[in-house]
Amino acid sequence: MTRMYGAGRDMERVITMHLFVICQNNSGSSFLSKALATCRATWSLPREGHGMRGFAGPRPREPVEPGCPSPRLIWAAEPSWVAAFADPGRYNWPRTRKTWYFQARARSPHASVFVTKSPPHVLCVDQLAQHFGNARFLFMVRNPYAVCEGICRRYRTRLVRHWSQFAAQGRSLPETAATHVVTCLTWQRRNIEAHRSRGVFFTYETMCAQPERVAQEIRALVPELDDLNLRQRLRVKDYEDMLTDMNARQIARLDAQDIAAFNRVFRAHRDLLDYFGYALM
Repeated sequence: MTRMYGAGRDMERVITMHLFVICQNNSGSSFLSKALATCRATWSLPREGHGMRGFAGPRPREPVEPGCPSPRLIWAAEPSWVAAFADPGRYNWPRTRKTWYFQARARSPHASVFVTKSPPHVLCVDQLAQHFGNARFLFMVRNPYAVCEGICRRYRTRLVRHWSQFAAQGRSLPETAATHVVTCLTWQRRNIEAHRSRGVFFTYETMCAQPERVAQEIRALVPELDDLNLRQRLRVKDYEDMLTDMNARQIARLDAQDIAAFNRVFRAHRDLLDYFGYALM
């Protein structure tokens, strides 16, 4: 496949719309972003926005506070971390836009829609709307139990030593994951209500069960994406497959102790789960 690259192009003139996938980590946004990148009209990045060289803002893999481990997959679990990722003073969006444009790539020389995703963007949608012209948003959420399972499994398998630094502080992994999830859902509800006119909201479950319906809603928001196809085999992270709902498989891995710990957090936010159509287990 022939690729166009942003380096050396007048991207400020080429880009006429910015499309942001707003979805917390472990929620299925990687497949959606990969599918969007196959469209003729899109410029995309090879990694998440915050992971690109030159990104000028806080990153989950870097400490938010001196002497504190990097928050990785739980950057919304503490109010001080949320404040840091939501603080406009910690970002230089003009510089970030330039570095994103420089590293962007497209299938067609006529591409005009810049698309990216970065989970912490859940906390700074207002900033994106302010600093990126003609901004559009795809708001997505996923079953909170499946999200928590993915976070806990990652810390228990690949990030064991990293979590040990938090465990030494007396933290519970399941409750920390659940706190992160409800904070992200709280911000996502605000995002949807504040930017309804320039965005589309759908759940991971709807995208998996009715991909053409979701594709149609996205095309209605961004007509340039007339070739968007959510029924294709794509390589996402360490596997290649069609879009598949992984909720049942992940939730089946949870034991009673994990579910009880999640529920200690979720019970105080039943209205939030109800808002998105999720029930307590």
